[in-house]
Amino acid sequence: MSAVSMVSAVILVAVLTTSASVGAAVQVTDGTGRTLTLPALPRRIVSLVPGVTEMLYAIGAEDRLVGRTDFCDYPPAARSKPSVGGTVSPSLEVLVSLKPDLVVATSAGNSDETRRQLERLRVPLYLVDPHGLSDVFRTMMRLGALTEREGRAAEVVAGLERRVRTVAVRVAALPRPRVLYVVWPEPLIVPGRGAAVTELIELAGGESVSADGPEGYPRYSVEAAVARGPEVIILARHGAGTAPYAREKWERFADLPAIRAGRLHAVDGDLFHRFGPRVVDALEILARLLHPEAFTGASLR
Repeated sequence: MSAVSMVSAVILVAVLTTSASVGAAVQVTDGTGRTLTLPALPRRIVSLVPGVTEMLYAIGAEDRLVGRTDFCDYPPAARSKPSVGGTVSPSLEVLVSLKPDLVVATSAGNSDETRRQLERLRVPLYLVDPHGLSDVFRTMMRLGALTEREGRAAEVVAGLERRVRTVAVRVAALPRPRVLYVVWPEPLIVPGRGAAVTELIELAGGESVSADGPEGYPRYSVEAAVARGPEVIILARHGAGTAPYAREKWERFADLPAIRAGRLHAVDGDLFHRFGPRVVDALEILARLLHPEAFTGASLR
């Protein structure tokens, strides 16, 4: 049995702890360790998490998706599904009208009040809590088990893991440049200790200058960032790419190694901050920016 098959089997057992035959009640363990008892495997899912929406499409389970948020805009076909509004305060009236048998939310991106209201309405709530690449792969496998797409989920995860390994091999022996990643320009927000973007920088062959900061995505002073002498600066764009990302804020530090070398870049924040399958696209983009010499003429897929 391959490693992926073994992971698939283990997760399937963990997710479905009783019979999964049609019409039989099933017990489901979500990404936070909560156990739910469902009358059957879900057929009508509302996703309040853009990354989960992308995962459902990636594993071919979009037929189970009956609702999404305004931010669930990828793949483009997802926009044809009814929207329940924003992620923080979705319209419960619209959500209930879709008659979901499962709502997928996140413990970080959706409000406690939304979760409490869904529980009062007795709408089954499945929570995910991804913090890094391994969590993304694990969540995708769990969604595959929930939607009876175990085989396709295993294939997708295996392909993503293969791409991660390819990047790791190409950058393994190269010097690791100091990287400042700007999540938000004002106030300055950066990836700190344990953040998913910090993991991506390390996997891409870089060294985040804020990796030793507070956990998650803390505020950071411009003075502290400049003092670290970043050799590469990455600015995240947000939304439709129209939000300001304050390039000029950093260009005025002409003596910074990154500015002197012309290594000030902007990237699509949706790729780097959503915990979906495209996070591997983000890794490949980042590796190419940090080590262009390692990817000349190379196709990573």
